[in-house]
Amino acid sequence: MAVHIRLTRKGRKKSPFYRIIVADSQAPRDGKFLDIVGTYDPMQEPAAVSIDSEKLDGWIKKGAKPTVTVKSLIKKHAAEPVAAA
Repeated sequence: MAVHIRLTRKGRKKSPFYRIIVADSQAPRDGKFLDIVGTYDPMQEPAAVSIDSEKLDGWIKKGAKPTVTVKSLIKKHAAEPVAAA
């Protein structure tokens, strides 16, 4: 069983919202998944990316492979400055 980290689509028509999920490579896009790792909202300006780094690292260590799109979102999330509280 190959495990991939990929996007699943939510939201209304013409208003997409995506979850970053861990799923079996054979599962359909909006079908069963193993875990939710983060979210991606392209409708905000700039696009909002939220990722649970601990979960993501754990799945990658277990052998899950991110898709090209998710790789770019991970890079974008890592490059964002963290707001000081």
